[in-house]
Amino acid sequence: MSGTSPIPSNSELEILHVLWRKGPQTVRQIHPALRRKREIGYTTVLKTLQVMTEKGLVTRDEAERSHVYRAAVPEKSVKRRVVSDLLDRVFEGSAANLVLQALSAKRASPEDIRRIRKLLNEQTPEEK
Repeated sequence: MSGTSPIPSNSELEILHVLWRKGPQTVRQIHPALRRKREIGYTTVLKTLQVMTEKGLVTRDEAERSHVYRAAVPEKSVKRRVVSDLLDRVFEGSAANLVLQALSAKRASPEDIRRIRKLLNEQTPEEK
């Protein structure tokens, strides 16, 4: 396998979000967190984690009877890769089109707008 892990599927992202937010977890701990969002079986979570281990998205600590899984990929880099893939596939590489579409689809909070302005100010060269 190459140095970068594959882009996670939607189910894999759900699990990664739990691990990023709560730290290392067993399947028994991950399963209820996912069930709050949708109906999903314990064995489905276990199988998904096994696949994610093979892909290098999570690591498994087998020291205890219940294996403990931890995210093997940083949240920030996964999000960057997913956005980059979305930019290329859907928006033909245009960050502006992605942002415009996102802001027209869901209203931004005042805090989000403040953060977006700050980022734009950092990226925009000052005109003389």
